[in-house]
Amino acid sequence: MSENDAGGRPRAAALHSTDLDETRVVIAEHFYSNFIDMLEPSKSLDTQLRVTRLGPVTIGDVRFGTDLKLRLNELGAYHVDVLLSGQLEWQQGRDDLRVATNISGAVFQPAGDTVLHRWSGDCRMLAIKIDPEALETQLARMLDTPVSSPIALGPQLDHSHGPGRTWTNLIRVFAADAFGDDPGLAQDPLLAEPLQEMLLRGLLLAGDHPYRDRLTTPGGPYPAPRAIRRAIDLLCSQPERPITIAQLADITHMSERALQAGFKRYVGIPPTTFLRQVRLDRAHEELREADPGQTTVADIAHRWGFPHLGRFAGFYRERYGVTPSQTLCASVRSK
Repeated sequence: MSENDAGGRPRAAALHSTDLDETRVVIAEHFYSNFIDMLEPSKSLDTQLRVTRLGPVTIGDVRFGTDLKLRLNELGAYHVDVLLSGQLEWQQGRDDLRVATNISGAVFQPAGDTVLHRWSGDCRMLAIKIDPEALETQLARMLDTPVSSPIALGPQLDHSHGPGRTWTNLIRVFAADAFGDDPGLAQDPLLAEPLQEMLLRGLLLAGDHPYRDRLTTPGGPYPAPRAIRRAIDLLCSQPERPITIAQLADITHMSERALQAGFKRYVGIPPTTFLRQVRLDRAHEELREADPGQTTVADIAHRWGFPHLGRFAGFYRERYGVTPSQTLCASVRSK
């Protein structure tokens, strides 16, 4: 493993190895903990990995030279795979098995067990890991409205034409510049923040998600009214607090009808759904950090406003693709 972090430039790293354990360690260091299965034991592993980081965005140029299966569990980050050659069969949570190619990239959510069922031997890709807080903050700034996390990004990114092609071309240019022998402007610390913003904003404009129509509206997205922002702030700051639509309307000095319509227009979902998502996110984070010897799923569910354990489990599985107990047990294995 070689690294270069001179002159304040983004950290770059490179690995060329035939050792499976070394490969696992380096992927875990820069991306995610993993388990790797060799699908063609008769063929040798030939890992070639180059990685650079620009603030909340990590970009890796990766190939293995043989067919592999990778199990990654939850990523904890947004992630996009832009294939330069070969193909990737993948699945996240309970979604269908999908295939990424050199014209259709794979887009992953922070939550949901992730399995790359077959990374073909001729597959080479640019793997882009994105800090969730950075992407969600960027979207909130663009909308001038707090957003529910995680952002429901569509699972595929068409980079054969349109905005998807533009964004992937930006990634290709930055990767070529960062990994070249003669670093250019992409490595200049003075351009770091503008480049970060360009990559985050570009993905939000190119990818499919519930907020995209508002971002692409002629004239730009219209900021949510103060009353809607106040309602969102209240739900995010005290999600465990029991509250009805009537009470929320009274606090924000709106009619219930206006409150519902405002959420539909500026948030994309009703206030009750928004609150449930916030509560699920908080419960999910606590489950990931909790000690199953010290707490239970029921304790955490009740703490975040879910008195009915069966309904909580159903909502949780629908959102994260696993049961709450699976997340709680996985927290021990990851420590």
